[in-house]
Amino acid sequence: MIKAVESEKIPKPKAPYSPGVMAGDFLFVSGQIGVNPVTGEVPETVAEQTKQALENMKVVLEAAGASLDNVVKTTVFLSDITSFEEMNKAYAEYFKGNLPARSTIQAKLARDIFKVEIEATSYIGKQSV
Repeated sequence: MIKAVESEKIPKPKAPYSPGVMAGDFLFVSGQIGVNPVTGEVPETVAEQTKQALENMKVVLEAAGASLDNVVKTTVFLSDITSFEEMNKAYAEYFKGNLPARSTIQAKLARDIFKVEIEATSYIGKQSV
């Protein structure tokens, strides 16, 4: 069964995609950027944007009955790969224990103000959304 993840806590995307999609026992979380969903503000630093992107990811995960502990793979997109260490330090605050597999690549993000985008695949077993 395939089903989009929906919650009042997740802002509706302005483009044609779902913030998360359940497919069997897996949850695929779309790329999350460092925009505060309440204020619309984008932090200035890579570390702050990384933390906000992961906070946004937590909301999508929680809407599906999951948490960061369920994440098995992330892909981190950086607008400037030289900011890897700053991102990595902030990222490490969120993932502990069984660390997910990860790829990190430099990419042109949707707007120049965005420095980080993070997507994830999570295994959550047989749960309903």
